[in-house]
Amino acid sequence: MEPISLDTLLANVGKEVGVSPWRVVTQTMVDQFADATDDHQFIHCDPERAARETPFGGTIAHGFLLLSLLSAMTFETLPPLEGGKMGVNHGFEQIRFLAPVKTGSRIRARFMLSEVKARPSGWVQATHDVTIEAEGVRKPVLSARWLTLTFVDPETRNA
Repeated sequence: MEPISLDTLLANVGKEVGVSPWRVVTQTMVDQFADATDDHQFIHCDPERAARETPFGGTIAHGFLLLSLLSAMTFETLPPLEGGKMGVNHGFEQIRFLAPVKTGSRIRARFMLSEVKARPSGWVQATHDVTIEAEGVRKPVLSARWLTLTFVDPETRNA
C-alpha cells in the first residue's frame, strides 16, 4: 500500500477511510487469547457448556480480542503516513462492546477519520471512529474512538 501525505490525511478528516477485509474469529484464536490473558471463562473456551448454558448457542470471542484485532485490521486497510518512522497506540475513548461475536463468525472493521493533529515535535495524532461488524449481525459489535501517533521526522515533513 502506497504511503499518503499529511495533506491527504488532513483532507480525509470526516470521511470513511477504509473497510478491512473479512476475517474469521476461530476457536483456536479465542483459546490462544484466553491463554495469553488468563481469561478462560467457559463462554469463550468450552463450546459444549456454552451451547448448553448461554443464550449464544456456543462460544463467543472476548471483547478485548476484538479490540486487539484492530491493529491487524488497520495494517491491512489504512495506508501508512509518508515519512512515518513508527506508530504507536495513544489510547481509546468510548469503547463499547455492543453485541457478542460467536466463534466462527466473520468480522471486519470500518474506519472513519475524525481528527488529525500535526505536532511541531513530529508526532501526528490521528483519531478514528472505528466500528467492528460481524457478518449477519444488524448492528456493530464494537465501537470505539481510537487515537494513534505516528512519528514523522520534522525535517522530512517540512521538506
